[in-house]
Amino acid sequence: MEYKIGLIRGDGIGPEIIEEAKKVLDTTADKYGHVFHYSDMLLGGVSIDATGLPLTDETIAEAKTCDAVLMGSIGGDAATSPWYRLEPSKRPEAGLLKIRSALGLFANLRPAYLYNELRKACPLRDEIIGDGFDMVIVRELTGGLYFGKRYTEEVDGKLTAVDTLTYNEDEIRRIARRAFEIAGKRRKKVTSVDKANVLDSSRLWRKITAEVAADYPEIELENMLVDNCAMQLVRDPAQFDVILTENMFGDILSDEASMVTGSIGMLSSASLNETSFGLYEPSHGSAPDIAGQGKANPIATILSAAMMLRYSLDLDQEADAIEGAVQKALTDGYRTPDIYTEGTKLVSTSEMGNCICGNL
Repeated sequence: MEYKIGLIRGDGIGPEIIEEAKKVLDTTADKYGHVFHYSDMLLGGVSIDATGLPLTDETIAEAKTCDAVLMGSIGGDAATSPWYRLEPSKRPEAGLLKIRSALGLFANLRPAYLYNELRKACPLRDEIIGDGFDMVIVRELTGGLYFGKRYTEEVDGKLTAVDTLTYNEDEIRRIARRAFEIAGKRRKKVTSVDKANVLDSSRLWRKITAEVAADYPEIELENMLVDNCAMQLVRDPAQFDVILTENMFGDILSDEASMVTGSIGMLSSASLNETSFGLYEPSHGSAPDIAGQGKANPIATILSAAMMLRYSLDLDQEADAIEGAVQKALTDGYRTPDIYTEGTKLVSTSEMGNCICGNL
């Protein structure tokens, strides 16, 4: 089979980790008889440097011709980069919000899984870790506070900033259905996270989620306030299967869950629209402080590529093979600096990619 994959290499460590994921994809294609055609596209700081914009219409149009898009990390050091002296609408992250909206990427999936080999990197005590944990955070990605009207103006002589949090029932219903469908293939439990004791948007969220749950009687639904969920993630992470939540809460909770696993460098993510198309990226940032030094962990991006094969290209066997190759690399003791512990084998970004390719 032949597929067209968009590559957004991005900023900071983005080009390094995308290169390793591409090596793994090419190795997989050779093994299983596929052909991947790649199309390079600009987004983020590199796009600002080249075009003056964080995202161009040309990139959006090209992305729409692809079967899926694999992306590195976007952005730079806000304290030193000239990109952050631009107005907010022209900064790197504005391009990320725009492409999500333009491609209809309403569902963000972030797995958080503790590899047994990385138990020492987990900040939680052994009695809390227990037999480990395996959850998926399903985050609504194109609504809520990040996409509502915003402005800053002077009111009664004082600068006043306003951000608007808005959801309609259709936006809630479609992300809730995606969460229940995923739970149906896992341990059949959805934890819907909101702030229904305070926010009208959360009360609507809870109402619509309950209506959706009625169509999935085999799946358990529990409601949890976001502050309690943040506490429970470090108190008993194994209780969670699928966490369903809105945009800002999901942004925060998914980063917390990633650090509970021991390193954000291990965690993949997928952003899906209502077709099979998706944009796949690591959960971590661009880490400009280590860019070009061979210290970046490519595993999150490689696992994102595996998600791409599974969700957008319907290549489950190939995705399983990549995930197994990553598992073997960890079992054999190979570690990049972020997950290194005494007695394991310290390797560079490219060496980790080579190891995973060899395991394939």
